[in-house]
Amino acid sequence: MFGNLKSFAMRKLLERQLKDAPPEQREMITALMEKNPAVFEKIAKEMQAELKNNGNNQTAAAMKVLPKYQKEIMEAMTPEMKQKLVQMHGGTAGRFNPNGSIRR
Repeated sequence: MFGNLKSFAMRKLLERQLKDAPPEQREMITALMEKNPAVFEKIAKEMQAELKNNGNNQTAAAMKVLPKYQKEIMEAMTPEMKQKLVQMHGGTAGRFNPNGSIRR
């Protein structure tokens, strides 16, 4: 019972946080969260701790925390999601390695 309630609450929270994001990004992030909620819970907890401890803004916290979970996020993506990601980033599409890491 609480699994569905927790999922619903997380989905609503995510919708509120992503209200200004483009629709295709909202769909992708929502699908990823539903596919692997445990990873996104860890990300959220680490970002909250980062915000609390260091007084960083959300962008700075995300830039510190998200790279740690890049592999898990890329593993959760379907090939279609990866293709959309490449399309969204346009000219930077060649910056991703096949394993999902970013070329420098």
